[in-house]
Amino acid sequence: MTTSAPAKATYRIIDAYDHPHGGRILRLRLGRGEALTVKELKGGTMVATSPDGAEARIRVEGFALFGGKPGNARLVRTGRVDIHVRDEAAAEMGPGWTVAGPG
Repeated sequence: MTTSAPAKATYRIIDAYDHPHGGRILRLRLGRGEALTVKELKGGTMVATSPDGAEARIRVEGFALFGGKPGNARLVRTGRVDIHVRDEAAAEMGPGWTVAGPG
């Protein structure tokens, strides 16, 4: 009997906002795999891929709380999370990009 590892979580960016104190808020929706936990996301490094195939590494600084405090049960139930990133590459990220992680 063989067991396979769970599919790597892949999210789609459905919206992006400039954060008033620097960085960007990326609104993600789970596209494939199992939703990551809050612990896996916060401080984790993910790989963002543009529609034309360019890749950039981003580090999750925290979460946007305007939708409520994220919890593991909520991430699994909704498949959506708003993350805060400060990486320079995040300035050009928006709908159509995908984010996979942790990486």
